[in-house]
Amino acid sequence: MKATGIVRRIDDLGRVVIPKEIRRTMRIREGDPLEIYTSPEGEVVFRKYSALGEISENAVQVAEIMQRLAGCGVLVFDRDRVIAVAGTQKREFHERRVSQALEELMENRQPFYALDSDSSRHMRPVEGLTRTAFSCLPILTAGDVTGAVAFLDPADSAQAVTPTDLQRSLISAAVQFLGRQMEA
Repeated sequence: MKATGIVRRIDDLGRVVIPKEIRRTMRIREGDPLEIYTSPEGEVVFRKYSALGEISENAVQVAEIMQRLAGCGVLVFDRDRVIAVAGTQKREFHERRVSQALEELMENRQPFYALDSDSSRHMRPVEGLTRTAFSCLPILTAGDVTGAVAFLDPADSAQAVTPTDLQRSLISAAVQFLGRQMEA
């Protein structure tokens, strides 16, 4: 753990204010659920809760099935990071943060489908990586955005691709399935 040098007092209702700088850095938004952990050493740790992270085994299976059927790399995200990878280097993507573009797509609840093979018009879904996605849809659970699923452009090709009807159907079915899994 890293010390921030910030000290806050608990108010009479037991509340602690998380400083704006930390909320911005950690992408904690109003209404985000936080898990509370304690350690034997007396530490209290707040961690962002990911409902999709709770069913990460299902997300991995969905990604692997989609990759086999669609023939391209698949990423599954919670609101903040990659939680499942199939059809590409897992080490390169796993646990990486979502890009600003993907975060905006999720906030606006918009699907993304590449309309042409111009790779400059494809989305970069992962922060710090140049690999692009040709299709990406947010996962909705009980009306709230809980993550996203993306199809990746081929890594070894200079030519980007556009989604086929099969790929559009697969990604749509995947986000619906994962959304329902979290409602159960």
